[in-house]
Amino acid sequence: MEQLLILCVDDEREVLDSVLNDIQPLSPPFTIDGAESVAEARQVIKDFEAQGGKLALILADHIMPDELGIDFLIDLNHATTSESAKKILLTGQAGLHDTIEAINRGGLNYYLAKPWSEEQLLSIVQEKLTDYVLEYCENPMPFAQVLDGERIFSHVNQHRLDLGN
Repeated sequence: MEQLLILCVDDEREVLDSVLNDIQPLSPPFTIDGAESVAEARQVIKDFEAQGGKLALILADHIMPDELGIDFLIDLNHATTSESAKKILLTGQAGLHDTIEAINRGGLNYYLAKPWSEEQLLSIVQEKLTDYVLEYCENPMPFAQVLDGERIFSHVNQHRLDLGN
């Protein structure tokens, strides 16, 4: 089974802990990690990839002291090893221009304004991860229990029918 990483990046520890707690039901099969800075996030991704894993989804705050979340998402979108990762911007401070920039250049898959509910965040993350495993995983079945199992089963069934023709 593929090793897939969900990475959360926020410079406010309490927000980061809240996000990590909200998505905890996805571990296992996903590895969930957090970083308090873009530099730390880059290192987490590098280390995970060195172990043969892939970044599947990143949740990034926009306003951080060392680098803006949108700039980080744009960088990830232009790197061959992370361009396929689903990208969610979590913020209460991004203006319209920043949001458009994230969509157009950062491959943004979802914009979620603070505050959010635990159910809302988990649902969005599950939807985007389901998209990811259906697009990029040879066998999405190991993820069906924590993601949208109906979509995964339907996809696998359709793929079997397509192969039979």
